[in-house]
Amino acid sequence: MQFEPVIGLEVHVQLNTETKIFCGCSTRFGAEPNTQTCPVCLGMPGVLPVLNRDVLRKGIIAGLALNCRIAEYSKFDRKNYFYPDLPKAYQISQYDKPVCVNGYLEIPVPDGTKKIGITRLHLEEDAGKLIHPDDKSAGISYVDLNRTGVPLAEIVSEPDMRNADEAYEYLSKLKSIIKYTGVSDVNMEEGSLRCDVNVSVRKLGAEKFGEKVEVKNLNSFKAVRAAINYEIERQISLIEAGEKESIIQETRLWDADRQETYGMRTKEDAHDYRYFPDPDLPPLEISKEFVEELRAALPELPDQKRERFVSEYSIPDYDAGVLTAARQVAEYYEDVIKKGANPKRASNWIMSELLGQLADPELIETFPVKPEMLASLLKLIEDDTISGKIAKTVFREMIDTGKSAEQIVDSKGLRQVSDTSEIDAIIDRVLASNRQSVDDYKNGKDKAMGFLVGQVMKESKGKANPKLVNELLARKLNQ
Repeated sequence: MQFEPVIGLEVHVQLNTETKIFCGCSTRFGAEPNTQTCPVCLGMPGVLPVLNRDVLRKGIIAGLALNCRIAEYSKFDRKNYFYPDLPKAYQISQYDKPVCVNGYLEIPVPDGTKKIGITRLHLEEDAGKLIHPDDKSAGISYVDLNRTGVPLAEIVSEPDMRNADEAYEYLSKLKSIIKYTGVSDVNMEEGSLRCDVNVSVRKLGAEKFGEKVEVKNLNSFKAVRAAINYEIERQISLIEAGEKESIIQETRLWDADRQETYGMRTKEDAHDYRYFPDPDLPPLEISKEFVEELRAALPELPDQKRERFVSEYSIPDYDAGVLTAARQVAEYYEDVIKKGANPKRASNWIMSELLGQLADPELIETFPVKPEMLASLLKLIEDDTISGKIAKTVFREMIDTGKSAEQIVDSKGLRQVSDTSEIDAIIDRVLASNRQSVDDYKNGKDKAMGFLVGQVMKESKGKANPKLVNELLARKLNQ
């Protein structure tokens, strides 16, 4: 029996406002516990929330970037549930009138691209954080309410993904788009990007979805992929064993050490939260003029930039996709070109040599080899001052010392030898000491040519112009 997974993602993005969504408390990360709170975010009696306009503005920008329709009328609701880090015993969120609906983004798949629908983007406040001591014997946990009231945009996808790789690509694309807009740093380590996964399986060709399981506690894209794969296998195994009824609508947690999910609680339905309109917050009426003003201010987004790179710089679509995934890399690449570098050579170098030096592409902003320095190095290759092989050695020293390519080349005497008489003399010495390889070449063994070229480059300590070496060597061997 064949099965089809059905996957949807719920992504929480922290909007990078200076203050919380309904009060003036700071959203700064890393402060001492419970030092960024006030009567409003603590839910004290008699206080009233006031919406932070910047939260609405940034939420709409994110929605526009995700091709959403922006609602003309929206409202906030109370989502009621009890948990120790939720001081009001309800969360201010949005239920039936979210601010952004019916969006999509496109992801790469093996046979082209696939459109993944986005059901909604709604605004809400975050809850606090429970801190569990390493010593469990005390039987206590601590509550830090600094995050309470931090503004979130929850982005809910349609169940359009069919495997873990598609979910990974969706997350990567979503993160890239949000980062481009500047409304969040989408830093998973600091909690400004969090993801819950909904997974079910059904018989291939069936229309009805299987029982949905939600997986939480996913702290990396790698964990998302692993959890989805585990959950798909778990559900299929239960069905094949005749235990389909064991798959229930529940919330499960991901255990990174054991690489498996485990049950946490049965999953609530919407009616369990007793949603009702928040009586302390007036409805939102969002004018078309305000939306169009924000739309006009949107930056060039990844897909637009990728298409422009392909047409403007004549580089392959794959190269353009790598270079535009992170805004900082795209800006670095264009700066290198503005300094006179060949677009394709710059693309090759950034992808093969530079990005390999970075744990995170966004760190390119602090990379010691600045765009003008890389452009100068590439120009030395272009005008045959140094070979591509020597350029790699120079590049590594540029990283270590911060010196320019010209300084390193001159101080180490690395300029490429293009004097034909000097190269001719080296070739003559190599031919004289490698008669067997010369005979092999003349007897039709073409590999001997590569060996002889290597010997000439070795004799010149890598400084001979490879193009000239090949031309002059071929001329001598074919005389």
